[in-house]
Amino acid sequence: MSEIAPLVTEAVMTEAGAGVDELPPAPGKTTTTVAMDFRRISLPSDLILYLFGTPGQERFWFMWDDLVRGAIGAVVLADTRRLDACFAAMDFFEARGLPYVVGVNSFDGARRHDLDEVREAMELPAGTPLRYCDARESTVEMLVVLVRHAMARAS
Repeated sequence: MSEIAPLVTEAVMTEAGAGVDELPPAPGKTTTTVAMDFRRISLPSDLILYLFGTPGQERFWFMWDDLVRGAIGAVVLADTRRLDACFAAMDFFEARGLPYVVGVNSFDGARRHDLDEVREAMELPAGTPLRYCDARESTVEMLVVLVRHAMARAS
């Protein structure tokens, strides 16, 4: 989803990542983001959304301070096989007062956990939206949830 040709930094997964990315990929997953993805969407009232996608691994954190400047919010994608990987991103956004929502990535073959159990395991604040999503398909839905959450917090 983008009105411009998206910048996508997907690369084929190889054995070179075996010591870097600890989990086996989701079933059918053959590529991974190796830097930052970028898209742009213009909305009515001259509002332009710039969408940046960054991996959550620590080696990409150097980008985050620049990317949140002027941001209305963030989407944290949670993989239930490694929820602890989300805590750094949540702490980062909370420390900056940036609204965020959490999408529980429900890829093919993934065990579907109850959202209340996921919220408890993540110690997610009650007002923070939590939804199932498939990161490959649910982008618009998660952005709508994020914008509504950011607007509610701003008013």
